[in-house]
This record gives sequence, structure tokens and C-alpha cells, in this order.
Amino acid sequence: MTAYDHGEFEGVPTDASSELAGVPDAFQRLWTPHRLVYIQHGQQPDEHACPFCRAPEMSDEQSLIVARGEHAYVLLNLYPYNSGHLLVCPYRHIATYDEASPEEVAEIGELTQVAMRVVKRVSRCDGFNIGMNQGRIAGAGIAEHLHQHIVPRWALDSNFFPIIAGTKALPRLLGEVRHEIAEAWPA
Repeated sequence: MTAYDHGEFEGVPTDASSELAGVPDAFQRLWTPHRLVYIQHGQQPDEHACPFCRAPEMSDEQSLIVARGEHAYVLLNLYPYNSGHLLVCPYRHIATYDEASPEEVAEIGELTQVAMRVVKRVSRCDGFNIGMNQGRIAGAGIAEHLHQHIVPRWALDSNFFPIIAGTKALPRLLGEVRHEIAEAWPA
């Protein structure tokens, strides 16, 4: 008997296939109801609800901020591709990289380098995807506020969920990851 047979796995509700309608199969269902708001209401907030403008006004724990600089800050992505997926954002509400000041560009770069070192140390990842999607047409989730993605990758992190089920399995909770990265960030 596995943890899944009890209807919950580390606080995440699950269903045993034997309890579902239809023909039982070997699959367990991993439910992610917290993503429903993101899916139903779209990704673009109204102009007065920019999460990257609001985050620095909250506590680091509440906003998932792991480090603050003078011109930019680093926080965990609320909808990560992998555990430890960070975003580097300028405090200023600007949409594209060409609008950033030289000071913002320099600090975004510095914070990105430190983030890579810290994530590599705490998670033992094998590589990174780093990039910016600028503009809605380019796939920016929050198009009006510049942010750079830092996505840790492991040699064995590919699985069938994203391909078959459109689901990403994340082995760690956001609060745990935020605490671990923030604690390892150099003073």
C-alpha cells in the first residue's frame, strides 16, 4: 500500500484509480486545483494589480522573494517549470529590456549570476534555462513588467507529464525552496 492509496500525498489530494468511474488503471491522479485561477482568469493582471510591483511591498516569505538589490529583486515563480525556478525583476514597472536603465541591466545580470551559483549549490542542478519573454505575443506571462527567468535543469528532470498530461510534477513546496535559497544567498 502506497501513500497514494490514502487519498493524499504530502498534502496533495490524490485519487486511487480503483475509486474512479470506468475501468481501473495503473495511474494515480495528481490534482492541482491551485492552478485553476491561473488557467481560468488568464495570465495578464489589470494595470493596477501587477504582481511584480506588489511583491516588494509584502514580506519576503509572503511574496516568495529570496533576495533584494537596489534596482532589482529575485523571487520564486509562483507557477514554476521546475523547483527553484526564479525570476529577476526590476522594481520599476517597465515592459521590455530596452527600457531598463544601465543600473537595472547591471543588477539584473549580477543577481542572475548569484542566483545561478546559489541554486546550483542548494539543488545540485546540472544546468539552467535563462531568458526573457517580452510582450504577450512572445509568451510573457506578465507582459507589462520585465522579468528574467532562471530555470534549473537536471539531467533526469524530463518526464512524460508535460508531454502527455500537460502537467509538471514539482517535488518541493515553494515555501521550502524559498527558505533554502534565501538562507544560502550571500549576505
